[in-house]
Amino acid sequence: MTPNRALGIACCVLVLSAAACAPVAPYQRGYLARDDMSLDGNPGTAKALEKTYAAKEAASGGASVGGGGCGCN
Repeated sequence: MTPNRALGIACCVLVLSAAACAPVAPYQRGYLARDDMSLDGNPGTAKALEKTYAAKEAASGGASVGGGGCGCN
């Protein structure tokens, strides 16, 4: 790898990482802190879905593994 190419890649990484940082105004923080803005969503809903999958699969942990109970994937 040539030094110019390495420098170009380093500059691109620096620009992309700096673009990810953005100031948030105080009046926007309340909007971003809402429960529906979280990545995990509502824990009660996730628990209910897990219970439904466990009842459907007749085993716990059915939500994380694909395939049926017959042993075929």
